[in-house]
Amino acid sequence: MEDDGTDGIPCLWMRGGTSKGAYFLAADLPREREARDDLLLRIMGSPDPAQIDGIGGADPLTSKVAVLSPPSREDADVDYLFLQVFPDRPLVSDAQACGNILAGAGPAAIETGLVAARDGETAVRIHMLNTGEIAVARIATPGGHVSYRGAAAIDGVPGTHAPVPLMFAGLEGSICGELLPTGNEADRIGGVACTLIDNGMPCVVMAAADLGIDGTESREALDGNAGLKARLEAIRLEAGRLMGLGDVAEKSVPKMTLVSAPQAGGVISTRSFIPHRCHATIGVFAAVSVATACTLRGSPAAALARLPVGATFAIEHPTGAAEVLIERDAEGRVTAAGTLRTARKLFEGRVFPRPRG
Repeated sequence: MEDDGTDGIPCLWMRGGTSKGAYFLAADLPREREARDDLLLRIMGSPDPAQIDGIGGADPLTSKVAVLSPPSREDADVDYLFLQVFPDRPLVSDAQACGNILAGAGPAAIETGLVAARDGETAVRIHMLNTGEIAVARIATPGGHVSYRGAAAIDGVPGTHAPVPLMFAGLEGSICGELLPTGNEADRIGGVACTLIDNGMPCVVMAAADLGIDGTESREALDGNAGLKARLEAIRLEAGRLMGLGDVAEKSVPKMTLVSAPQAGGVISTRSFIPHRCHATIGVFAAVSVATACTLRGSPAAALARLPVGATFAIEHPTGAAEVLIERDAEGRVTAAGTLRTARKLFEGRVFPRPRG
């Protein structure tokens, strides 16, 4: 295929949850990873903090890519690979999943013809290549066509849209191999009690107070706190080693999540770093991992959490709360999780990468 910017590449630009990204068919991208990543960097406009010569939005939340392909296993309808394109570095990472961009994978699979729609609602079984799990998304398809109109609202996104319920099973140890890679509900790193957990996303969960903040600060204030960010990165590098992730200096995991007592009736309040900038909300899988940490008695999250009577865990973040559905067994162990997202197609057409040189 030509990738010099002359012919362009077929692309869907979609909002998934509280993120935006480019959705491609694998067949339209180079098969070799190095060539694919080079192309995506030029499409997004990286490395450049403003991504001024590409379609990226100068923020990790708007510099994401989904690659879709026919299913490679019988219990799935489509394969989905998530790629994080760093705005300010020449780096494309597949070291994590993304539940927000996942919310757009079902609609995109139908829009691109990979999955046939039913009249009314279409269940799409999505094989998440980053972690190997299956997610089931239910997409509104009246008349056999995707509809983005509906009454569902999620914090961080204005207006209402068609709901996209997502349910997951087998998230435990998605990347690290174990829910608690060290076997401990809490470890001390740099004098701070940390829960190193992976229930869909490798996360380091810490009490905000242990880092000298109250956990209600704005995203801008935290991003401007150089001392805090340096301390978080030192903890992250050691946590990555303890979690079996090796040297994570150039990786987007683990995520760093500071927790405090809930402020708006939720289970817990969070400030999540992804990993070097404070998230405007919180990622779906990070929210699942934090909710799970709240159920572990030895976690710093448990000491601050107000556990709900039912299965819905409202995980507060800077612009609202993410609702996570948690199923637990008789011993209180988390067995499955889900969430409700929305998605919307923003445009479709061809995208033209920045020429080389």
